[in-house]
Amino acid sequence: MGHRKHSAPRRGSLAYLPRARAKSIESRIRTWPEIDAKEPRLLGFAGFKAANIHLISIDDRERTPNFGKPLMSRATVIATPPMRVIGIRAYEKGVYGLRSLFDIYADGLPKELARKVKIKPTEQSSLNDIRLDGVHELRAVVAVTPRAAGLEQKKPFIFEVGVGGGDVKARFEYLKNLLGKDVRISDVFKPGEYVDVSAITKGKGFEGPVTRWGIKRKQHKSRKSVRAVGTLGPISPATIMYTVPRAGQRGFHQRLEYNKRILMIASADEQNITPKGGFMHFGILKGDYIVVRGSIAGAIKRLVKLRYAIRPKVKKVIEPKIVEVIA
Repeated sequence: MGHRKHSAPRRGSLAYLPRARAKSIESRIRTWPEIDAKEPRLLGFAGFKAANIHLISIDDRERTPNFGKPLMSRATVIATPPMRVIGIRAYEKGVYGLRSLFDIYADGLPKELARKVKIKPTEQSSLNDIRLDGVHELRAVVAVTPRAAGLEQKKPFIFEVGVGGGDVKARFEYLKNLLGKDVRISDVFKPGEYVDVSAITKGKGFEGPVTRWGIKRKQHKSRKSVRAVGTLGPISPATIMYTVPRAGQRGFHQRLEYNKRILMIASADEQNITPKGGFMHFGILKGDYIVVRGSIAGAIKRLVKLRYAIRPKVKKVIEPKIVEVIA
């Protein structure tokens, strides 16, 4: 049996304060990486968490004991319906950071967007007169509809996606050609690449300090309480410091995980991995999907945002060899 420490003041990090509920069920990506590419490309995508599975792949990590051998891994399936580029947003760099310069919106957008926001399309004549002087950064305004992934929600998610590669003029022409069109996951990422995954975690509700912060329980004959913190701090200053582990909200926080490797990018029409009866709490997988190694944050059906790895482990992209998928 392992030895339990007699003292455990806190086993949670203060770096994640405040441990409050996220403002929205949709996570925010505030930073986009700089990629070394000649041609412009989108730097992110979005999908919906579908299920956890196991798969067997050939270990392609050189200088490891299992190199070249079958390796079983836990993985996560993410349904990735096509992403519609509905607009372009330009930013200029000011004293206090980026500031919106102008917006361009496509014409003939689907009617589901009216459930989220009212958009007035930009006329073609004014689109040709736009000048890029002072533009520091361009981003694509995209929409993802859960109904396209087989879910019940009709209202789409609308957010911005960074654009990398080339100069500002090349990025603008690239986005202009994509305006009003659908982008698939295979147009953005390739198998073997590393991505950062951003999502809102599962909500657990109100929890005590033992569960929330991992403090040690007091002895069973302790007076008044057993699962409470031993001390709230000194008598002076006459306040409880923020570092004291207290009860409160646990879960439903925004979290971002670095370097999740993409093991598969496929379509359910070509390679269907849905088990008989469908995935638990999700149903039948429809359209495009990806499989990433390991677990990710969030409940089933929750929106998950992907971006190019901002601090990748390896630069060389090797497509994984999948032996078997165990759903």
